[in-house]
Amino acid sequence: MKIETFNRLNDIELIRIREFHFQKLSDLYAGKPLENVFFLYGINGYSPTNEYLEPERWVDESLEMLASISEKSLNTVVFKPLVLQTSPYGVHFVDRIFGANVYTHGDQWWADFLETPIGELEYPDLSENHTWQLAIRMANAFLASGVSVPLFSLPTLSSSLNIGVNLYGEKILIEILINPEKAHHDLEIINQLICDLHRWYLENIPLELLQPIVAVGRCQPRGFGQLCGCTCHLLPLDLYTEFVAPLDDQLLSVYPNGGMIHLCGEHTQHIPVWKKMRSLRAIQVNDKASEDLEIYFNELREDQIIYLNPTTTMTIERALEITGGKRLVIVAETSKSIKRRLSTLCHNYPPSWKMQM
Repeated sequence: MKIETFNRLNDIELIRIREFHFQKLSDLYAGKPLENVFFLYGINGYSPTNEYLEPERWVDESLEMLASISEKSLNTVVFKPLVLQTSPYGVHFVDRIFGANVYTHGDQWWADFLETPIGELEYPDLSENHTWQLAIRMANAFLASGVSVPLFSLPTLSSSLNIGVNLYGEKILIEILINPEKAHHDLEIINQLICDLHRWYLENIPLELLQPIVAVGRCQPRGFGQLCGCTCHLLPLDLYTEFVAPLDDQLLSVYPNGGMIHLCGEHTQHIPVWKKMRSLRAIQVNDKASEDLEIYFNELREDQIIYLNPTTTMTIERALEITGGKRLVIVAETSKSIKRRLSTLCHNYPPSWKMQM
């Protein structure tokens, strides 16, 4: 690594700004009133190098890229953490660990379903697993760099139901109904693996730098985990409560402070179980799920935070009118119109408050 990259990614001022935002984020989770709305819009590192062939070089060049634009992180209004996002095989990372055929088509990752019957899934041998060893090499390269500013963002470890659908398609949903023991067996094996992968990262990456997937838009205070709840909209409340919620709770409980669930569809039917799930401290909504912001805000617990990716209809202004800025992280840059109206939309904030870019 170039000495200027090392120095820049250990810069005291960058660390100070990062910690300023982390303190505000911790205060938000603790229920303390903030002086302004919390905006999050992080910056990912990138390298054109093939990370599957040269993961160490990919990490090094991605960090160099972050160092070259690190001044963008010096922002006291919008939290713009510098992030090394490791994303081998996209959302099919865990599928490949289980032996699924994962490949690219166009610019997307795809995976073929397993041909083995549901109920016979075996825990993989991670010591001989090329996919997992690739992820370890990326993590070790990050550790070897010695940098202290960028956050390390995990691959997509997802969730038991998401991976179950990736591995079997609709068959896993049918088995939940007609052969629940077999479905539960495989979902438990999947969840056990995901929990173990999270534990490895917790044991090997410093907690002050560790963040789950998509930290640029889902960064949480230290010690919080995350799972992907995309496919839970396919289940009614009773089946989710019986088969999936206990596994989701187990996964989030791996982390000292619980964590977040990512949602992108119609999931509000599960609010009753999420409201009771003590390990669930935040939800992240985008696309269709963003449209249900008002329902989530009114029906979840007061200590459950909402991360909103605005849409054309669930705009920043509408979100602030619904929430008053409480329990809310807005994943977006700010705009001039929003700056002018923030003090009137957010009752917690003094009229004299001004945003500084």
